[in-house]
Amino acid sequence: MEAIRILIADDHPLFRDGMRGLLESVSMTEVVGEATTGDEAIAQAEALLPDVVLMDIKMPGANGIDATREIIRTSPNIGVLMVTMYEDDDFVFAAMRAGARGYVLKGANQDEVLRAIRAVANGEVIFSAPIAQRVIRFLTTPPPAAPPRVFPELTEREVEVLSLIAQGRTNDEIAATLFLSLKTVRNHVSNVFSKLQVADRAQAAIRAREAGLGGRSA
Repeated sequence: MEAIRILIADDHPLFRDGMRGLLESVSMTEVVGEATTGDEAIAQAEALLPDVVLMDIKMPGANGIDATREIIRTSPNIGVLMVTMYEDDDFVFAAMRAGARGYVLKGANQDEVLRAIRAVANGEVIFSAPIAQRVIRFLTTPPPAAPPRVFPELTEREVEVLSLIAQGRTNDEIAATLFLSLKTVRNHVSNVFSKLQVADRAQAAIRAREAGLGGRSA
């Protein structure tokens, strides 16, 4: 069997050094590169074609979710394993939708991380135990009855953008919250203004709040 070729993508040097040390201490794993930003991860994945990318979520430039989506789009045979401190449902399901095959918390022990790397390299899907419990709960909980939809002329994504506008979020903040590019957010904002026939963010926010959108999250 050939060694599993691994790219480490994380902006924290201590984590990269520790992960490299772990992988170099065991057989059948080879670190072929390191990236400190999402953009570097995309470029190195395309150049090196590793078997597995260990991907953090919050990094400078493109975040880990966007980087994962782009890597899977261009190289679907690469397995992406999220290794992160974030266990929020939003991050977990955004990573899965982007194409990640696994999600492991940074507090996991070495055996769990190595097991996850091997599973992802073999094409399996794997989660840390706390994440698996969240996924199972999500899949087994009946969905709530859908309330009447506000602004039916808007897409679901445009409603999300409108709600964040009503919270006073900037385009940069909306992009970070929804894991979208700034250009995509600008297009959504323009579409919202056009469909609601409003001239600016203030008018859009007023319409949103009148409809019950825009409550600030905790």
